[in-house]
Amino acid sequence: MHNIKVSTPGRICLFGEHQDYLGLPVMTSAIDLRVQITATPRTDQIINISLPDIDSSETLDISAGGELEYTKKRDYFKSVYNTLKRNGLSLPHGYDCEVRGNIPINSGTSSSSALNNVWCKFLIEADGNKITIENREVGRLSFLAEVVEFNEPGGMMDQYATALGNIQFMDFRGDVSIDQLDQKLGSFVLGDSGEPKDTMYILGNVKDKVLSAVEKIKIKYTNFDLFTHRSDDSEKFKELLTDREYEVLEGALINREFTFEALELFKSDNFDHIKFGKLLSAHHKILDEKLNISTPKINRMISSAIEAGAFGGKINGSGGGGCMFVYAPENPEKVAETIEKEGGKAYIVNVGEGLKVETS
Repeated sequence: MHNIKVSTPGRICLFGEHQDYLGLPVMTSAIDLRVQITATPRTDQIINISLPDIDSSETLDISAGGELEYTKKRDYFKSVYNTLKRNGLSLPHGYDCEVRGNIPINSGTSSSSALNNVWCKFLIEADGNKITIENREVGRLSFLAEVVEFNEPGGMMDQYATALGNIQFMDFRGDVSIDQLDQKLGSFVLGDSGEPKDTMYILGNVKDKVLSAVEKIKIKYTNFDLFTHRSDDSEKFKELLTDREYEVLEGALINREFTFEALELFKSDNFDHIKFGKLLSAHHKILDEKLNISTPKINRMISSAIEAGAFGGKINGSGGGGCMFVYAPENPEKVAETIEKEGGKAYIVNVGEGLKVETS
């Protein structure tokens, strides 16, 4: 019996916001804000989970040996446990667990997925049969527990990004393809607007409209493919779609093109930091004007940060509130101060590492 400590990062989506659930590529970066579980063994079959950051707690009784019954919406501690039970999990005893973190909550930085990943990794470390599951597989299992188990509309970007860490390019066609990009980046400044967001509503609203557009288009254009169709060849679809369907479809196609342009930049021998910032801002413009997921306050925070010296930036996450970030490799302190003058809470962050375990 030994204590277990596990931590994992939050993440920002560099390119491909609202793309993963459409099977389109994304580029993510982990950030060095983290959530951590510290666990002490018990002699019984009870798992106590203390979450002092949100003044909450949960207790799981695993003495029956089977899956746990859900008693509330998005019952993630139990769903991760149940998902692992189906993959051979067998805990020899309970634990007292404390969860702490400094990732902004409900703000688009994947705090929920990070928590699910760190909980999943802890359970694997605590397993009596010592099942072996690598960090990438932790991301997949967390996706099953968080999205599939409760039939929610999200994709799998957050789970993989916070499990693997660093900068990742993810292609969701068929089997997920994930490539780590090793480009050295400077600081970002993350800004929490303090505006609450309704992730499920926004995800459903954007996702449903794009899928509806694709379904209508394929009746007439059977070879249409979101992954390959050029955004400048979409005018012919207008007569088939509602104004909103056309708007979000065009946004999805343009954002896909920005993602591949960014990939080319990251793989080049001479990385252009200023161009990177401008691409972030161009992506934000589409998210704001086509997908309509930004807010006036977030737009002001981004504009002010760029005026203060940031190279560019965008809203982060599903939108409707939450966080933004800017790329600010020069004088990030001044940029952070400007964001706070606009009413946001600023964090200077850098690229972070993935799931990490310490045992004692």
